[in-house]
Amino acid sequence: QVQLVASGGGLVQAGGSRRLSCAASGRTFSSYRVGWFRQAPGKERELVAAITWTGASTFYADSVKGRFTISRDNAKNTVYLQMNSLKPEDTAVYYCAADRTLTTAQRMGVPNEYSYWGQGTQVTVSS
Repeated sequence: QVQLVASGGGLVQAGGSRRLSCAASGRTFSSYRVGWFRQAPGKERELVAAITWTGASTFYADSVKGRFTISRDNAKNTVYLQMNSLKPEDTAVYYCAADRTLTTAQRMGVPNEYSYWGQGTQVTVSS
């Protein structure tokens, strides 16, 4: 099993940047794929970005491509989400999630494909 702690959220002005961190417990975190999801009030949880266990492949929602970057440091058991050029519509609670099972690229963005979830961190982008 793995436990996840998301951090780095806060208030930022539009156009600014923020880096979220997802710290994991457990020695085998390097074998987990990880996704960052977000959920805004009244909306469904949606994938922001995901990364395979090696870090060789990454996936992004169209709305964040070119602005957000997901990366991982397996030596530190941490996955990062660098968010640049933030927009008010990026305001949401951001969650990191992880799973060890194999899945397809098409299903990397499905919340049910992840067994372990962090507690969420609020990101608020002011206009």
